[in-house]
Amino acid sequence: VFATGGIGGVHRGAEHSFDISADLGELARTGVIVVAAGAKALLDIPKTLEVLETMGVPVVCHGTDAFPAFWSRDSGLPAPIRLDDAAAIAAFADARDALALGGGMLVANPVPAADEIPADEMATHIEAAHRDSVAAGITGKAVTPYLLNAILERTDGRSLVTNIALVKNNARLATEIAIALAA
Repeated sequence: VFATGGIGGVHRGAEHSFDISADLGELARTGVIVVAAGAKALLDIPKTLEVLETMGVPVVCHGTDAFPAFWSRDSGLPAPIRLDDAAAIAAFADARDALALGGGMLVANPVPAADEIPADEMATHIEAAHRDSVAAGITGKAVTPYLLNAILERTDGRSLVTNIALVKNNARLATEIAIALAA
């Protein structure tokens, strides 16, 4: 069981750049449960979910009917699978193991409501940061760090506070899942 902030995925404009994070292929190959607050919101979330589905990686949303968007609780996309507690997630993982399905799974755990930055507000910051990155000629591996820094500045540090809260929340759930798996 692995806790992180948000997974990588399909970058915006990937139909031209073919920029898809190695996270997705690794999830398809490695028997790990990754607990994250969804995919990073600066990515193309619908395409990321489509690639995960194509690769056979189950996406379980913890306690929500909506797939989270990292800083925001709701990406506007439905939860592919909803499970409401660590024991149910562990049982799902055990069933996959019993069937020898291989590969990992993503547990999308929304940021706590008190720490959320609403999706419509984040969309404004993300779009502006993307425009700035294109204008500055930022490409390849430099895009994500550039965007995250630009968003940090645009939110006056709120994105970092939210990021810390969601990582703690993911670590808590990952611990609960690991305990349930060991039981």
